[in-house]
This record gives sequence, structure tokens and C-alpha cells, in this order.
Amino acid sequence: MQKSKSMVRQFLLLLLTALTLASCYHRSPTTSDALPVPYSAEQLDSISFYSRHHYSENFNFVVRADSLVLLRQQPEEAFSELLTTDSLTVRRHDRLVVADIRMLPTDSIDSVWVQVARDQHTIGWVHESDLLPAVDPDDPISQFISTFSDVHLLIFLIIIVAIGFVYLMRKMLRSNARIVHFNDIDSFYPTLLTLLVASAATFYASIQTFAPDVWRHFYFHPTLNPFATPPILSVFLISIWAILIVGLAAVDDVRHQLPLGEAVVYLCGLAAVCAVDYIIFSLTTLYFVGYLLLGAYVYFALRQYFQHNRAGFICGNCGAKLHHKGRCPHCGAENL
Repeated sequence: MQKSKSMVRQFLLLLLTALTLASCYHRSPTTSDALPVPYSAEQLDSISFYSRHHYSENFNFVVRADSLVLLRQQPEEAFSELLTTDSLTVRRHDRLVVADIRMLPTDSIDSVWVQVARDQHTIGWVHESDLLPAVDPDDPISQFISTFSDVHLLIFLIIIVAIGFVYLMRKMLRSNARIVHFNDIDSFYPTLLTLLVASAATFYASIQTFAPDVWRHFYFHPTLNPFATPPILSVFLISIWAILIVGLAAVDDVRHQLPLGEAVVYLCGLAAVCAVDYIIFSLTTLYFVGYLLLGAYVYFALRQYFQHNRAGFICGNCGAKLHHKGRCPHCGAENL
């Protein structure tokens, strides 16, 4: 017993000694004798250019236009009437890398000249104002944004979607087929999907209107991670992910509630409504009308679902969903 008490005292004494020594130890902060290296004037110019133009040297582009003409000689030689200049052409889908950037304040057309190279033998200079409309960043997300921002494509989509929507709506209403908002199934996912598309389109147009520089930077440096972007873009990316998730849930719910043929027709109608929502709200928000339309659309969609499409009862005999009390259309039982 005494031996055990002695061992306990020794252990406590050692522990107290260790704690005392540890408390006396002070780790001095590590300091570096190296002084911070100042940026050179060229580096500061490069940083300033990147912050305003969102790209710099070694940035990769892909040619979107049919062709792009490059100047072989130095940009200064383009101003000389005594020197003849030579040019070369790069074609659609050629990949280019920014080799150099030069500022020429004396150029009345465009003071920014960019040297791009396809390979070591194909390299030349071009005005930035001629380069950017003809190329896209070499990233699939940037190219997707560029495609959907094309004016001619947007006009074409408006015409096709309008014709298809009118035809499909007329046919479905005549045949009393299922369609979101009007003769919907008992699932909130299709309604939620249309509201998400309308909200995302409104938010997309709002970013382009009130924060165009943020959207331009995102175009040059895209990401699908909503936690790696500014808050305004994070909300937009979260809405895009929500559209994908709710869309999958809507497809699964439709597949379980409707036969295959009716499900395909319903999903086509749902896609048409989403396309119309995207076009209407992305365009009208540019003129600030979209915000009023969005509020009215949210009220209309929720009212239609909860008053006309939501099944609030279940048949006591077969378990089928019912919109109101009375005779069950599936088994004929009376539900009072």
C-alpha cells in the first residue's frame, strides 16, 4: 500500500515538473532576414492589365470566328507607310496562347496589341478589339456561355421555342393531357423547377446589368464551385445546381406517376415552359420589367398548384390520391 502511494507521489511530482518546464518554454517567433521583393514596373503593369482585362500572358484562347488575321511584324510597323507588312491567318477551332501584350497609346484604333501564337511558326499581333470577339477562353464553360450569349442564336431559339410552345400547348389542352401549371400531376417538383429557371434567368440578367465586370471575370475564369466565387455568383451557381437536382427529381416523379407515353409528352411540355421562362425573364429583366413579372409568376404558379393540382386527400379504399372528396375515379368508392 505504501509502495503504491509512493509511486503515485512520484508520478505526480514528475507530472508537475514536466508542466513547470513546459510552461517556462517560450518559442520565439521565426523571423526571416529576407526582405520582401518589390514588384517591378513591368509586373505591376501586368497585374493592372489582368485586373481590368481578366487575362494576361500564357492565357489560352480558342478561335470562334471563321478566321482571324494576325500581323507578322511588330505593331509599330503597322503605322509606318514606308514599311510593308505581312499577315497570317488562323482558323476556327485553332488554339492560341497569349505570348505578349503591348500598349501603344499613339494607336487611334486600339491601344492594346496582343501577340498570340498557335505554334512556334504561327505567331502574330492583333488588336484586342479584333481578338476578343473572334475567340473564346479555352474552357468548355466559357464556350457554353458564349454560345448562349450569341444574339443570332437567341433570336433563333425565341422563334423555335415560341412556335413549338404554342403548338404543344394547343395540342395538349385539346387532348386534356397533363401539363405543368394547368393540368399538372400531384408533384411539386415540376412547379419548383419552373420557378427556379425563372429566378435563375432573372438573376443572370441582373448580374449582367449591375455587375458586368464580375460576370466578365467569371467568363474568363469559370467554375462550377459556388464556394469559390463572390457571393453574387455563388447564389447564381447554387440556383444552377438546384435546377439540375430538382430536374432529376421531377423526371423521376413523372416517371412514377404517368405511363411512358404520357410522361414523355409531359416532360416535353415542361421543357418548353422552362425554355419560355428562361427567354422571357432573361430579356425582360434587362429592362427591369422582369422583377414584376417574376413576382406575378411565382404567385400564379403556387396558386395553380395548391388550389388545382395538389391532391389533399387519399382514397380510403384503394389509397389513390384525390383532389377532392367524393367518388374515387380509380375504384369507385365514395369518400365522404
